[in-house]
Amino acid sequence: MRTTFAIILANACMFMSTCSEPPNALDRVRQTGVLHVVTRNGPTTYYLGSEGPRGFEYELARGFAEYLGVQLNIYSADLFEDILVDVASQDADLAAAGLTITDMRSELVRFSAPYREVRQQVIYRLGRRRPSDPGDLVDLRVAVPAGSSFVDALAELREQWPDLSWEEAASADIDDLLLRLVDGDIDVTIIDSNEYQISSQFYPELRVGFELARSDRLAWAFRRSDDDSLYQEARRYLAESEATGLLAAIEERYYDHEHRLDYVGTRRFLRHIETRLPKYRDAFEEVAAKIGEDWRLLAALGYQESHWDPRAVSPTGVRGLMMLTRATARQLGIKNRVDPFQSIEGGGRYLARVKRKIPERIREPDRTWLALAAYNVGFGHLEDARVLAQRRGKNPDDWNDVRDSLPLLAQKKWHRQTRRGYARGWEPVRYVDNIRSYYDILLWATSEQYRARQEARPEPSSDEDTPADSSPTL
Repeated sequence: MRTTFAIILANACMFMSTCSEPPNALDRVRQTGVLHVVTRNGPTTYYLGSEGPRGFEYELARGFAEYLGVQLNIYSADLFEDILVDVASQDADLAAAGLTITDMRSELVRFSAPYREVRQQVIYRLGRRRPSDPGDLVDLRVAVPAGSSFVDALAELREQWPDLSWEEAASADIDDLLLRLVDGDIDVTIIDSNEYQISSQFYPELRVGFELARSDRLAWAFRRSDDDSLYQEARRYLAESEATGLLAAIEERYYDHEHRLDYVGTRRFLRHIETRLPKYRDAFEEVAAKIGEDWRLLAALGYQESHWDPRAVSPTGVRGLMMLTRATARQLGIKNRVDPFQSIEGGGRYLARVKRKIPERIREPDRTWLALAAYNVGFGHLEDARVLAQRRGKNPDDWNDVRDSLPLLAQKKWHRQTRRGYARGWEPVRYVDNIRSYYDILLWATSEQYRARQEARPEPSSDEDTPADSSPTL
């Protein structure tokens, strides 16, 4: 009887999956073909632009999904505290949300190897009293996201300043707190240095008061269990991303622009997005579609050239919204350089022409940055800078290496070695830096989240329009 029962059970197990071991976390993701990632909404993590999702964490998570050969399903948690809850309950396979590693969180989840180190910065609004040390926070309205590591930092500070109090805002979105800070609803918040690095472009009124005496490491979070298969695969992916330069490329795309716009330049640009851009947006979109570019890149180029002023004229006679020379306009068949729509058409076609000259082996985004530099200084001088980069042991196909070589074209020691000689090589460097900053701001300013928040904001009071404190960004 036992033998018969064993045979029946064995046969049943051949047809019933319940008799086999369940798949581990990694196999389950591969079998379903979907990697579920929880994050939070913001310019440093994940947001939806008019052309699709963007953000540092989004790109890194998308790379992991491609590494696994599956689709990415990324979503934003409503509350900050929900991020770790979703991971612990297996609603999400991992959290990629710019999370800092803390002892308390490590009891709930397993963290990957850190991929970035940040500092906690106390942020205030330009024109208000600047906090310079923790004691200054006692009399201020302080708000931080509930469940964030900033709550732990404030709790430590309260041991020395017992009267210190703060609001724990029930939101996963640091951008909401930054808006409240700009609008005067709170006096101070705390954010990580990487978040300030990007957010300061969109909120030029914000400044760093001081840094807390601690640094944090950012990492992905996984469910803490005996099954570490997906966690180990993520460790391999992150290590490979660092070794191959993928991680550095994503960081450079979002964080490492030099010479960010100053307060006045950023405020002016944001104002012109509202007042000038709507007149020409359709034209930028139409021309960009023809040449296969993002319309916001073309718009950023136009702003760098003329601040979207169709009547702009340079001392050398270059004129129009895209500042075309007479010779270039003639070559492109543009009859009226001052007509803004003809100018945008000519500028887009000229950019496409320059970009076609860039060697096809060069990948994006370096290919675009090199083309923009050539748009400004001329393709010949760009080639000279690439030759100098190669002679100096640098990579002539890497924008950062060419960027370092361009200013050498103004030095006799170097430009005498080139085919085309002297050029004001620092100008295309500043030119591309500015366009990249304008482009980043446009990407965020045209996102669904940014527009919704701007529409929901109350009108600022008149006494907040002119900041009293013009101290530089720290």
